[in-house]
Amino acid sequence: MRGSRHVRIAIIGAGSIVFTKTLIRDVLAGPVRDVEFVLMDPSTRRTPLLKQWADALIEAHGLPASVTVETDQAAAIAGSDYVITTFQIGGLRATELDYQVPMRYGVDQCIGDTLAPGGIFRALRGIPVARSVVRDMAERSSAAVLLNYTNPMDMICWVLDDPVVPSVGLCHGTQVTLDLIAGYTGVPKDEIDFTAAGINHMSWFVRLEHQGRDLYPLLRARFEQPEYYVNEKVRGEMFRHFGYFMTESTGHLSEYLPYFRKSAAAIEEYCDRPAFGGESGALVRWTRLVTAQYTDDDVLHEGGVDLPARSHEYGPRIIEAIETGVPFHFQGNHVNRGAIENLPSDACIEGPMYADGAGLHSVQVGRLPDQCAALNLSNINVQRLAVAAGVLGDPEAVVHACALDPLTSAVLTLREIRQMASEMLEAQREWLPQFEGRSIAPTPSISIPADVVPAEVPLDPALSVAQRFGDVLSPKETGPSD
Repeated sequence: MRGSRHVRIAIIGAGSIVFTKTLIRDVLAGPVRDVEFVLMDPSTRRTPLLKQWADALIEAHGLPASVTVETDQAAAIAGSDYVITTFQIGGLRATELDYQVPMRYGVDQCIGDTLAPGGIFRALRGIPVARSVVRDMAERSSAAVLLNYTNPMDMICWVLDDPVVPSVGLCHGTQVTLDLIAGYTGVPKDEIDFTAAGINHMSWFVRLEHQGRDLYPLLRARFEQPEYYVNEKVRGEMFRHFGYFMTESTGHLSEYLPYFRKSAAAIEEYCDRPAFGGESGALVRWTRLVTAQYTDDDVLHEGGVDLPARSHEYGPRIIEAIETGVPFHFQGNHVNRGAIENLPSDACIEGPMYADGAGLHSVQVGRLPDQCAALNLSNINVQRLAVAAGVLGDPEAVVHACALDPLTSAVLTLREIRQMASEMLEAQREWLPQFEGRSIAPTPSISIPADVVPAEVPLDPALSVAQRFGDVLSPKETGPSD
């Protein structure tokens, strides 16, 4: 427990008005006092407006807090006790490219911020900034705790991991899913006992109980009823076939798997709910809609200077737990190091954690069901390659990450994947400094003349037999062997 003291909180990427307002309100509504917020963003378009609003909020409630604005990241981090990252590199323009370029190749994304081509390139844009945050913290505020909200969560957290900078990635997918489970089972959310673990946006409820009673039989029964199933077809199908419920909704989850967006027919069957229920390009349309409907001033003054009940965001409660010493349990993203035994030790996982006066602590989970771990690994393989690409500036690793992506590989050939990745890299160069002077080399098609004679080389025995008998057997006789 650190006791009563002055607390400095730097928010990197504070130009996100709605989210920054939520974090400030949540902190000020809690027991931590004498707080200094440092709002850092390279642009001063929004942060001065946020300061005006926060100053009015602080004055209205007579709170011992202050707000400053900063455009220099290192200066904002210097001397901070907590650093909250919520940046998005490239903004709407980059998000549009994340969707539009793959769509021209037939890779249909709903959100594109976690995996698939959009998630991969969002990671490539964010990795240089994430690395600079860790560097600045190590040099200027080594005792600070880093709370990351930037997507793609696991790839960014993989890069943020550092022996001298305690960090955790925070997402509200588990809290939101618990609301759904409560509604489906009729059990109050705060009475559900659970263990959830896996990776961000693909964690598994390996235990779901109410007062010692297993809730899974009831939840399974609900998902066999059309009126329940129709709300979450993708998550429902995964539950029905793999046996455990996930922490992410249809729109997101459909992008992390090869089954649900590989064709127009599959999308029509499983991803037919509007907006984030699976609709193509939902994130791009939502971002445009918000931009068109609300001016900065409208969003800024929405809700006035009230201090409503705190939101479900974990960050402010983690700060409270560390400052007061009262433990707080939550779901966090961190490098595994054996917490989940059958996922790679160096990969980023999501699982149970707690914070107290001594800092952040992960909880041992044990083994996931094998099928659940295998699905996580399909995403971790992509994450590993994308992180390597983003750190090293390796264009070939970008191709490899896209080629192993479950959705992309279900739709495109390797040559098409290389072309798509090359087009995305060229379109987004302004946000990808690590790739300066480097491009994705084309791999041209090999033209095979009609009269080509195969080279005399050793062949696989099965292929050799097939060639020997190919001229003898009729088309009706050539087929699968018994």
